[in-house]
Amino acid sequence: MATEMEFEEENGPKGSMWVLEQKLDQPMDEEAGRLRNMYREKKFSTLLLLRLAFQSLGVVYGDLGTSPLYVFYNTFPHGIDDPEDVIGALSLIIYSLTLIPLLKYVFIVCRANDNGQGGTFALYSLLCRHAKVKTIPNQHRTDEELTTYSRSTFHENSFAAKTKKWLEAHAFRKNALLMLVLVGTCMVIGDGILTPAISVLSASGGIKVDHPKMSNDVVVIVAVFILVGLFSMQHYGTDKVGWLFAPVVLLWFLMIGGIGIFNIYKYDSSVLKAISPVYIFRYFKRGGKKSWTSLGGIMLSITGTEALFADLAHYPVSAVQLAFTLVVFPCLLLAYSGQAAYLMENRDHVIDAFYRSIPEKVYWPMFIVATLAAIVASQATISATFSIIKQSLALGCFPRVKVVHTSKKFLGQIYIPDMNWILMVLCIAVTAGFRNQSQIGNAYGTAVVIVMLVTTLLMTLIMLLVWHCHWILVVLFTFFSLVVECTYFSAVLFKVDQGGWVPLVIAAAFLLIMYVWHYGTVKRYEFEMHSKVSMAWILGLGPSLGLVRVPGIGLVYTELASGVPHIFSHFITNLPAIHSVVVFVCVKYLPVYTVPEEERFLVKRIGPKNFHMFRCVARYGYKDLHKKDDEFEKKLFDNLFMFVRLESMMEGCSDSDEYSLYGQQTQQSRESLLKGNNGNTFTSNLDLTISTVDSIVPHESSHTEVDELEFLSSCRDAGVVHIMGNTVVRARRESSIYKKIAVDYIYAFLRKICRENSVIFNIPHESLLNVGQIFFV
Repeated sequence: MATEMEFEEENGPKGSMWVLEQKLDQPMDEEAGRLRNMYREKKFSTLLLLRLAFQSLGVVYGDLGTSPLYVFYNTFPHGIDDPEDVIGALSLIIYSLTLIPLLKYVFIVCRANDNGQGGTFALYSLLCRHAKVKTIPNQHRTDEELTTYSRSTFHENSFAAKTKKWLEAHAFRKNALLMLVLVGTCMVIGDGILTPAISVLSASGGIKVDHPKMSNDVVVIVAVFILVGLFSMQHYGTDKVGWLFAPVVLLWFLMIGGIGIFNIYKYDSSVLKAISPVYIFRYFKRGGKKSWTSLGGIMLSITGTEALFADLAHYPVSAVQLAFTLVVFPCLLLAYSGQAAYLMENRDHVIDAFYRSIPEKVYWPMFIVATLAAIVASQATISATFSIIKQSLALGCFPRVKVVHTSKKFLGQIYIPDMNWILMVLCIAVTAGFRNQSQIGNAYGTAVVIVMLVTTLLMTLIMLLVWHCHWILVVLFTFFSLVVECTYFSAVLFKVDQGGWVPLVIAAAFLLIMYVWHYGTVKRYEFEMHSKVSMAWILGLGPSLGLVRVPGIGLVYTELASGVPHIFSHFITNLPAIHSVVVFVCVKYLPVYTVPEEERFLVKRIGPKNFHMFRCVARYGYKDLHKKDDEFEKKLFDNLFMFVRLESMMEGCSDSDEYSLYGQQTQQSRESLLKGNNGNTFTSNLDLTISTVDSIVPHESSHTEVDELEFLSSCRDAGVVHIMGNTVVRARRESSIYKKIAVDYIYAFLRKICRENSVIFNIPHESLLNVGQIFFV
């Protein structure tokens, strides 16, 4: 006797709403392709592309653009010994900007977006679609038919196929890949703390330049006030003030570029010879270890590059490339060259190189623009942090927190209140604790270089599995990327004790939380899978248990997309009564950025028609709005009623055919009836007679499709009860002390403080029924 999962794998999801939709409303291949590749295939006019490139400045390049505020000070925190060192540092900055942001990210990594979505989770979602590396195996092959579930195919004997098999072969490799993504995610969260701290503190430092006698405490206090205001305004969303971002950042780039040209002309135009890489060699030869450790400061010139990719969501790649090549790249080169020219004659001013190089007439306007640009840069990283935390939620790697969508136009603009205040407290602590740019810069560089290393390793797999690049190209990309990034990484290691430990501690704390939560989530899912019961068990309960049907509809929430969950059997074993209509509801996230509204709900029947049991699977992408409001329940019933209406058009495609086998076999011997396809023996009583209230559940022979619709409506009017499992996870007695701490204390604490599923689905307290159960891991 095949289980439901086995039946579906052999015969397909018969009687499913997605089959009905495919037959009645088969989407055109051209439309599907356009939706899958809307950023790549859509043609933009020159005027529109320029406008999009202008708008992208405020969202994508704020963080990268404010780096001139603090790069030279962090490169030479102890002063400049030789003017030639300035040219060597400038040469390193020029080639760093060329190799990492320009060549690697703008022209290669940005092409690896997931239908316009960027970031480490976007790369991970692409890999999950091309290989079975997801640690929670809750996907069905019908999910691959989604319009947004685009993936490429490759030959079975190709190098990509071999890489795919290698990844899928062992659970350890899947977990290692997930850990790599989580490390990158934790470092991005660290960026969300460190970017506002260093950007706002550096911008506020301009006050002290004009008033040298002012205490550094005043600068810190001003920075803290700005940070409090910044985080307090997050609940309004960037959509409310976003129209200011692009003009501010464009004005910032034009001003630092113009000042750079002025300084080159006024002080020392010989700095332009830094275009030659010879000066890099001389820089290292002359300075030795000191020059090598200064790379930690030079690396700050490319901070914000990882945010560039994470904030890719709302703009086509061509607009981002245009903005960088026409505005960002040349203006940054001019800004750094201008500061270098100023330092050639004013080596003692390296601490405040940015502000001291500003002409006196434009000093205060520049101070105002710099402060606004620092706020924009901070906003970009904070928004990216919120987005990546929401993606972690979708993957089951972060405790359930409240997510507020601040814009009806853009799903990517979200606000997470709990994380906002945590980030604010940590950011203020870093600002007030370090009190200077140097140590914060060391910490910032450590976080950024680790994110870049993670991106490189993920891109290697993307080039193999998604792009099907020749292995030589993959090796060349990986080799040159790792050479540059590992060089920077070796430099920041020297500064771990000078502030570089901060992101490591922050990342370790968040990594512990995310890994323990994910471990608990996986174990709960495995428990659900292993303890689920067959439909035969429910059909075989018989009158001996006195099972009755009561008016109303019972929505049983489960993480399983197939099978009968253990909480349901636990419920009717202790309370032998079920509702007239039972719907098993599964809400799951898929490795896609969004699931189209018309493809979101899947409905199927379970068992014979007179049993009135259904399954509804609600599918979401990692960018979708989780249906917290009443629309979830309304759309669930709309799809359920639509399924019943269309079921009559699917002759021979109902799941009731599967379960009618049980009735045909009642004349056979008990031994043959209890044998399954794989030889397993069921121990339950398979008497199919179920005690029902005839007035509530009429016989199938008296039902037409219209009658069933009326019956479902009357049951809905009688009341809807939401049945949820309240599962308590405990470590086994023989478990190690580390496992007991992780499960019994950390995971239990996170479960206690996180949001309940009933709150997420906005379920009224009076219609909620919790079913408690304990399992040991």
